[in-house]
Amino acid sequence: MLKVTIDNIPVDVEEGTTILQAARKIGGEIVPPAMCYYSKLAGSGGKCRTCLVKVVVSSSKDPKPMNKLVASCSTPVQDGMVVQNITSQEVLEARKAIVEFLLINHPLDCPVCDQAGECDLQDLSFQHGMEETRTDEDRREFAPIDIGPFIKLHMNRCILCYRCVYVADQITDKRVHGVLYRSDVSEISTYIENVIENDFSGNVIDVCPVGALTDRTFRFKSRVWFLKPMDAHRACAKCSGKVTAWMFGKEIYRITARKDQFGEVEDFICNECRFEKKDLNEWIIEGPRKIKRQSVISSNHYEKTIKPSIIHPIEGTMEKQE
Repeated sequence: MLKVTIDNIPVDVEEGTTILQAARKIGGEIVPPAMCYYSKLAGSGGKCRTCLVKVVVSSSKDPKPMNKLVASCSTPVQDGMVVQNITSQEVLEARKAIVEFLLINHPLDCPVCDQAGECDLQDLSFQHGMEETRTDEDRREFAPIDIGPFIKLHMNRCILCYRCVYVADQITDKRVHGVLYRSDVSEISTYIENVIENDFSGNVIDVCPVGALTDRTFRFKSRVWFLKPMDAHRACAKCSGKVTAWMFGKEIYRITARKDQFGEVEDFICNECRFEKKDLNEWIIEGPRKIKRQSVISSNHYEKTIKPSIIHPIEGTMEKQE
């Protein structure tokens, strides 16, 4: 086991563990944000630079600091390594600059975007973004293209994290989309306007950290904080059938894969479960989904109910109910 210290907190990890994985083992605020890294997708990471950290001690054998900030998602730990994340002002300033770069061409679509309320870029800009932009140039725009009846592509919102490309490469039989062109005109698209229609293509929606890929069947129907996320499952021959059903009353508005504490999909689900099964009778509802309390989705949602106390005004007493 290797011993690494992140923001003055020591942790023992196995050899080959990255700094980001070690920080996730500790948990809490010291975990660097990640807009492109996805632990379940091989080759992801190293593109958005939001997870940059400062290594002040490379290892116990070589105690010299690294001469620049490094991407925590792709830098393996060494025994005796000392890392600074939120305790380093240099890291926070760099993260602030990276967020500004990500927002340079990002449209102000939050009021109409279906990703609002569960958007990683929204959270990142709230923590590290500026109050107003310093640029007055026109923002980059792309012509809309149709990639099928289930997925809506908003290329203007894309930050080129490549997650959707890795999903199509690694969990589907045939990838028909990718990154076309180079430099500032790079875009996610399909060759000769193919339609993305394989059985697991809907998972690109769940892995997208922004609102570039959204569910057409849920488009403009509701805000996520008005819905109640419920764990549900069904017998499915294509996938695990374990999903999160977003409900309003007894109506299912959308189906998504279940996500862990870091916002990553636990089990990828098929398009049949995601898009075609919206009838409540087709699902077994297990109960409310546990969500992060800092999320806007948790607003007005109770974790547990507490019975009100009974007041006896004549006796001047109050009886608490368990």
